Amino acid sequence: TTTIEHPCVLETSKCLQERGVKVSYLDVDRYGKVNVEQLQEAVTDRTGLVSVMMANNEIGTIQDIKKIAEIVHQQGVLFHTDAVQAVGKIPVDVQKLGVDFLTLSGHKIYGPKGIGALYVRKEAPFCPLIRGGHQERGRRAGTENTLGIIGFGKAIEMRSQEMEAEEKHLLKLKATLRKGIEERIPDLQFIGHPTDCLPGTLNVSFDGAEGEAIILYLDLEGIAVSTGSACASGSLDPSHVILAIGLPAECAHGSI
Repeated sequence: TTTIEHPCVLETSKCLQERGVKVSYLDVDRYGKVNVEQLQEAVTDRTGLVSVMMANNEIGTIQDIKKIAEIVHQQGVLFHTDAVQAVGKIPVDVQKLGVDFLTLSGHKIYGPKGIGALYVRKEAPFCPLIRGGHQERGRRAGTENTLGIIGFGKAIEMRSQEMEAEEKHLLKLKATLRKGIEERIPDLQFIGHPTDCLPGTLNVSFDGAEGEAIILYLDLEGIAVSTGSACASGSLDPSHVILAIGLPAECAHGSI
């Protein structure tokens, strides 16, 4: 996996390590892109699974998942991508990507909270997390969350109809915001890939400023920003993502 994954993957990886599984963490460049050469070297005949997120939840950088999947499959290894941040914002086609497993979540596309989905390629090996009844083709026991499933499906349907137009709109808004910030504030740094980035994500670090102070000030002005992922809300630790792309802790503390 990589050093910039969401905690849901990183913490799972740590748990596996505690159980004796060897886990390798791939470095990323200053934009958050995976080092493909390092990936090729890291994948061996002893590798069981590679997991790389499609789009980062903090800096918005989008990975070339199709290329990564091809490299992984050349070694006969299974590939998973966390597409939670990507689905509903950019086109996602499991057949074109060539992935074995793909995860997505309802609340990221205005669907119900507490509902998600896992795509499993036909014939890909799979061990159920919860055993019991044979609901969901024996892959997850327990009574289905019918209302959540319906709401999730409707959210997917609506996003597929609106995504293209909203993507163009968000890109225009982001360009306007970026230009406005650059013209008014001299000491700053935009973080993330300049082009391969989610349309609605903009991460910027202000030199000499604390992100928490910026949040409070902007909140009083009715503007919502964050210093990291929602699951890290309240944490004063610097972003592991920004540290992983080679920036100092001061830069991480001053980013929103």
